[in-house]
Amino acid sequence: MKILILGGYGTFGGRLARLLADEPGLELLIAGRSLQKAQAFCAGLPGRAAKRALVFDRDAELAPQLAAAWPHLLVDASGPFQDYGDDPYRVVRACLAQGVDYMDLADGADFVEGIARFDVEARQRGLRVLSGVSSFPVLTAAVVSALAADLVAVRKITAGIAPSPDAGVGPNV
Repeated sequence: MKILILGGYGTFGGRLARLLADEPGLELLIAGRSLQKAQAFCAGLPGRAAKRALVFDRDAELAPQLAAAWPHLLVDASGPFQDYGDDPYRVVRACLAQGVDYMDLADGADFVEGIARFDVEARQRGLRVLSGVSSFPVLTAAVVSALAADLVAVRKITAGIAPSPDAGVGPNV
């Protein structure tokens, strides 16, 4: 299975790549705008998974980049998702057009909520489109699920996580 990780040598994408690196059946495509950074990251990445560095610019033409990599799954860890401009879902649409499963680590509430518009098309094509697969949305969903287990309805949820600027990247990442 080929997994293309956009932002694959960054903090969040790099952590994901390190967690997956010991899976022998995977080919990790570590991608970003800098081939040198992707190559350096791959060179230092231990494990049994195959690794390949790629240039991938989410602001450039996406179809040829996806066709060249031809991943089974694209994980967008490039963020920040709230700064994706006038067309924030262009990577999602490109993945759907190319038959590639999509997942992101977005934690911007508006971006994550907006992904629902692709659910019907993804299901019709037998694809998965997941957004908000990062610590804040996932932890919030887990807490809400546990707290709402005996409730008839939940009408509003307000949540927040305030990380310390002195804290390092922990296991939750």
